[in-house]
Amino acid sequence: MELSSGQQRLLFVVVVLGLAGLGVWLIGGRHHTATPPPAKPTPTAAPVTSTPAAAPATTPAATSASGGADIYQWLPFTQQDLTAAARTTVSFAADYESWTYTEPAQGYAAKMTGLVTSELSASLENTYATPGVAALRSSQKQISTSTGTISSIQSFGSGSITFVVDIAQQLATTTGTTHTSQAFAVTVVSAAGGWQVNNIQPAGAGNQ
Repeated sequence: MELSSGQQRLLFVVVVLGLAGLGVWLIGGRHHTATPPPAKPTPTAAPVTSTPAAAPATTPAATSASGGADIYQWLPFTQQDLTAAARTTVSFAADYESWTYTEPAQGYAAKMTGLVTSELSASLENTYATPGVAALRSSQKQISTSTGTISSIQSFGSGSITFVVDIAQQLATTTGTTHTSQAFAVTVVSAAGGWQVNNIQPAGAGNQ
């Protein structure tokens, strides 16, 4: 059958499109199915042996043995200073309200030699020898003993710490024995021979 000129042109277009589609499929298929070139062998690296870092010889000052912060880096005294100051304070508290009616003022103050400053020693001796106080102590045959317990630190500065101390007193007299307790603010200062008490007053006196 002889095709007209129009039919011939249509058939030509169809054949061209078909060949173009076949070419695209062949090219695309080759890209998707092509076997990748063999990878070059990677040289095997020699095993690396890591040497653990040496542990520090000392614990940093900013941390304690348990890993917490060392508060003494922010304070004007060391832990040893605080221990010594507290020991002086407790020893002083044990002598402050301890006496016997037969004990003279000089003997009372002498017990605290080294624990208190010379100024405070003189003040305590004078208070102990106050006529009315001394007369009552003698007439009642008073025998007093005391102990002290530190409850807190009220304040501190460079070379000075003020503790709040509960001083418990047992006072035996001709009429019986009484037990009392009072909170005092006891200030200790750093001296050449160690810590010494230089002031004592009722704990609430400074807040009034």
